[in-house]
Amino acid sequence: MSARVFVPADSGALSVGAEQVARAILAEAEQRREPVTLVRNGSRGLYWLEPMVEVETRAGRIAYGPVRAEDVPDLFAAGFLSGHSHRLGHGLTDHIPYLAGQERLTFARVGLSEPLNLADYCEQGGFVGLRRALEMPPDALIREVTDSGLRGRGGAGFPTGVKWSTVGKAVAATKYVVCNADEGDSGTFSDRMLMEGDPYCLIEGMIIAARAVGAQEGYIYSRSEYPHAFAILASAIQRAREAGYLGPDILGTGQAFDLEVRLGAGAYICGEETSMLESLEGRRGLVRFKPPLPAISGLFGQPTVINNVMSLASVPVILAKGSAFYRDYGVGRSQGTLPFQLAGNIRHGGLVEKAFGLTLNELLYDYGGGSASGRPIRAVQVGGPLGAYLPESRFDVPLDYEAYSRIDAMIGHGGIVAFDDRVDMAKMARYAMEFCAIESCGKCTPCRIGSQRGVEIIDRIVAGRERSKNLILLDSLCDTMVNGSLCALGGMAPYPVRSALQHFPADFGIDTSGIAERERTETVPSRRI
Repeated sequence: MSARVFVPADSGALSVGAEQVARAILAEAEQRREPVTLVRNGSRGLYWLEPMVEVETRAGRIAYGPVRAEDVPDLFAAGFLSGHSHRLGHGLTDHIPYLAGQERLTFARVGLSEPLNLADYCEQGGFVGLRRALEMPPDALIREVTDSGLRGRGGAGFPTGVKWSTVGKAVAATKYVVCNADEGDSGTFSDRMLMEGDPYCLIEGMIIAARAVGAQEGYIYSRSEYPHAFAILASAIQRAREAGYLGPDILGTGQAFDLEVRLGAGAYICGEETSMLESLEGRRGLVRFKPPLPAISGLFGQPTVINNVMSLASVPVILAKGSAFYRDYGVGRSQGTLPFQLAGNIRHGGLVEKAFGLTLNELLYDYGGGSASGRPIRAVQVGGPLGAYLPESRFDVPLDYEAYSRIDAMIGHGGIVAFDDRVDMAKMARYAMEFCAIESCGKCTPCRIGSQRGVEIIDRIVAGRERSKNLILLDSLCDTMVNGSLCALGGMAPYPVRSALQHFPADFGIDTSGIAERERTETVPSRRI
């Protein structure tokens, strides 16, 4: 009997040698004449164990990792095809605490089978939500999504059902559904993981969105840095079309919808929805003025639903199990789950899908295992390069949209980057401004010029040149960028700068020994800084 062995073909696993491991397993099996069926699945999201090899046994799948190609002969000798113990073994995959403690709704199927196997997708509950959606009137479908409490997972947290309702009410001959898959935030990878590991989930969510608003065409806008995701999506779309899930007559219902995947050049600004539309239309990625909102006049001037990957991939389970099921996860107005991504100086980096309401302490230590260096974690940036830097005193704040807003922070796309006690927060603040200066589309002055001046001012503060005056000037500049920028790039670049100043003033050369000293030598702006 052939043993089934799972080796991820996910980009993260490939980057640390999964392809070599897969070849080594096939070669060793042939040499030993031990039949093996190799399955190239998606990653389970335990990246510190990649390449993580799993073997199917009667008791369940047994995990081994991180496996190198040179470990393969030893694994065979130990009887890993039968699930026997080995120094790289971790027991039953589902019992690994990192996985067992999660609440995987969106990532429920990722890592279980071959991502492009349509039969596996259906067997694991795929397209159940779509079939229910096709039987519902569009208004009822939108109400179901609204009642679930789903909010945009791209960072803004805008209610998905409200956006869909606006597009649904718009009168136009053509409407579009656009998936923003331009995942460019530092420390984030959940979009890529899902597109590579469960592409039909995203496709199903987009078909449901099209059914809700009456759209006929859709686009997935990904980035050049994601070649594997692009190839898998293109193949999945073709297979879904051939199986009747896309095209002029979806599953014989008369509903028409088709989509294609487009590849951007990797500009960070194209993650902003109007810049993405410009790029999709074949122009340089420049921010558009609002209004009109894309829901009224979006792609090619038509009403357009724009959601990110996680928002759309959350829809199938909502339709399959009902809004009440989904709404039962989370706290307050932050309902459902979010795939948090642990990166930076962290021992167990990877993806953790949990309901809103847990804390950074739980993520960093219960799941992440503390810092990779073994030193104390001093700061964490939540929400990508425009997110605030949080000190240890904020690690117990519940991760929900409102609680984070109250501390001038944001959850964003769920990216969490940890830094140990050697980090220089003045350099990190400078990097935030420099990042904005490099990635600015250049359309508005506060972002284009403000970020350049921000770098210069921070340099003067750190150098001790007229520090009190420059602190006031930096605060004023941040106000201008927040209130005068056209989009979130310029409008949020001050968040990491202000939070670094507020929580780590000593790194900027500001004397923290006492208020009297500060008042004697400097006038530190009190607002946020």
